[in-house]
Parts: sequence; structure tokens; C-alpha cells
Amino acid sequence: MSKQVTKLLRIMARLRSPTGCPWDRDQTHETIIKCLTDEANEVIEVIREKDMHGLREELGDLLLQVIFHCQLAKEEGHFSFDDVVNTLNRKLIRRHPHVFKKGVARDTEAVLTQWKKIKEREKHDRRHAKNRHKPAPASKS
Repeated sequence: MSKQVTKLLRIMARLRSPTGCPWDRDQTHETIIKCLTDEANEVIEVIREKDMHGLREELGDLLLQVIFHCQLAKEEGHFSFDDVVNTLNRKLIRRHPHVFKKGVARDTEAVLTQWKKIKEREKHDRRHAKNRHKPAPASKS
């Protein structure tokens, strides 16, 4: 991980620590939903304006939302930023077999068709995995 990413993760952890910022400590995934949507909309706005300086700043603000949610999840024992990055890396490789394996996609349309099929297969597999792990209903005595 780069020094700057490591520093960012440490800053977020400090903001959420007992000696950090009261506002940051009070937040939950639910309370920062509006921040997430606002920042995503601001990214869209500067892209439409072709404002590259603004884009750099707004992408940082959007990244903060990702880091914030990762910190909350880490504190709750669910996952870390590194887990999110690892999951994304695996997904990108899976969904681009024409780049990372011996698949072929000659044009954008073929890539999108392939992506959609892979995504549907992943969704199907997730549903089945979720159903396999559900506890059996309690029997009535």
C-alpha cells in the first residue's frame, strides 16, 4: 500500500478514535449516506464541467466516503479497506477474462455482453451460497 493511502487510513482511524473528532465518532453507515450521495453528485458535476482540478478534489472527497465506510466496517469486525481492494481486484480479473485469461472480446459490445453474463453468474452463485448458509427453520414441538 502506498504511504499516502496508509496515512489516509491512519487519519480516519484517529478521527474515529476516543480522542478524535466527536462528529466523526458519532457517524454510522446510515448517517453518512447523504454525504456519499452528495459527493458522488459533486464528482458528476465537475466531470460534466470538464473541471480537472475540481475532479481531483471531488474524487478525494468521494474516496473519503469509501474510507469512512471501511473504517466503520473494520470497527464492527466486518471488513477492512484492504479487503475491499482485494475484492475489487479479484472482481476486475474475473470480469475481464479477455485481458487476464485466454478469452476474447473483439469490441466494446462483446465486452459488455461478457461482463453481463459473468455478473449474472456471480449473482446466481451468491444467492445459492446465501441459501446454503441459512439455518434450517426450527421445528414446532
